[in-house]
Amino acid sequence: MIVVSLKEGESIDRALKRYKRKYDRIGVVRKLRSNQHFTKPSVTRRIEVLKAAYIQKKNDSEQG
Repeated sequence: MIVVSLKEGESIDRALKRYKRKYDRIGVVRKLRSNQHFTKPSVTRRIEVLKAAYIQKKNDSEQG
């Protein structure tokens, strides 16, 4: 459970913003979506490698 305590003189809006930031960093929604269906570890690894290759290619084209 995420706990956000109000600091002295802090507005509710500011505390809500901190809560939302913590919620995003934890990745609750990402975990829920990834658990909706099973993907084999080999498929997950293949996707990671393809993403890394794409990013590397993109960075190389931008630099020169």
